[in-house]
Amino acid sequence: MDGGPIPSEMDRHFWLTRSVARVAGVSLTRAMAEGGLNADEYVRMIERCQVGGCETACADWLAAQTDWPAAPPPFCAHVEILARLSRRQAG
Repeated sequence: MDGGPIPSEMDRHFWLTRSVARVAGVSLTRAMAEGGLNADEYVRMIERCQVGGCETACADWLAAQTDWPAAPPPFCAHVEILARLSRRQAG
């Protein structure tokens, strides 16, 4: 019995991106629905995550979060866009 398909790099970074956003209090689904984020920007977020080289540090940071929302870690490629989306969703 195997553990199922191995996630692709894109899948892994898709979930890391969504998870960091969620912990930061940002709904990427809502951001897209409300026009704060378009599909091309979303894809670029995932691509930036892929080349960021911080996958392990990101996963460790996510695992350590107990209080939400929490600001994304400073090494995250999405710090600026998540701050912008957070302000937009709060207002």
